Amino acid sequence: MHSSVVIKGNKSGMSVYLDPEIPFEQLLEDIARKFHESSKFWGSVQMALTLEGRDLTSEEEFQIVNTITANSEVEILCLIDTDAKRIERCEKALNEKLMELSFCTGQFYKGSIKRGDTLESEASIIIIGDVNHGGRVIAKGNIIVLGELRGSAHAGAAGNKNAVVVAIDMAPVHLRISDYTGPVSEKGKRLGKNPMMACIENDTICIKNLKKSFFSILNSI
Repeated sequence: MHSSVVIKGNKSGMSVYLDPEIPFEQLLEDIARKFHESSKFWGSVQMALTLEGRDLTSEEEFQIVNTITANSEVEILCLIDTDAKRIERCEKALNEKLMELSFCTGQFYKGSIKRGDTLESEASIIIIGDVNHGGRVIAKGNIIVLGELRGSAHAGAAGNKNAVVVAIDMAPVHLRISDYTGPVSEKGKRLGKNPMMACIENDTICIKNLKKSFFSILNSI
C-alpha cells in the first residue's frame, strides 16, 4: 500500500518524503498519524528536518513542523533545503527583509562581532553570525545569536529580568542578564552540545537546552 509520508533518518537528522498529489489537509493528518505511531521509536530528540517530494510554501512548512512536534517528542531545530534555486531565492528574500528590518528597528545584525567591537540595541537583537572572543553585545531585550557566542553578552541591560540569551554554540567569556552574572566558558569550551538558552530562574542565571525550536524563539521576541 502506498504511503503518503515516509520518514527516514540521515546524517543531518531526519528526512520526510511527502506525497505531491494528495490535498494538504489530508497530508497533515497523515503526518500526525505517522509521527504519533512512531513517537516511541524516535523518542525525545533534537533534529534538523529535510522535506522532500513536494513543493511547499513557508506557511505549509511551518504547519508541518507544528504537526510533527505536536504528535511526537521530536524537536525540529531547523529545516534543510535541498533545492538550490529555492535556497538562492530564500537567501535573497531574507537579505532584503533583514535590510528592511535593520533600517526600521535595528533588531537584526548580519555579520560577526569581532574582538574590540561592541554592538548595542535598544530592543531585542538577532545576530546572523558569530560573537567572537573580545566582542560585546548589549541589548535591553533578548540576544539571539545564530552562530557562536564566544565573547560577552548582556541582555536585559535596562533591568529586564525576563530577557534571555540564546546561541547555537554557547561559550561566552562574560554573560549577564539584567544585573545578574551567569556561568561562563572555560578555555573556550561550549556549555552544551545543543543550542542553549540562558535565563533567570530563582535569582540565578540558568543555562539550559532549548525546549522548543528556533521558529518559536524567533517568533517570541
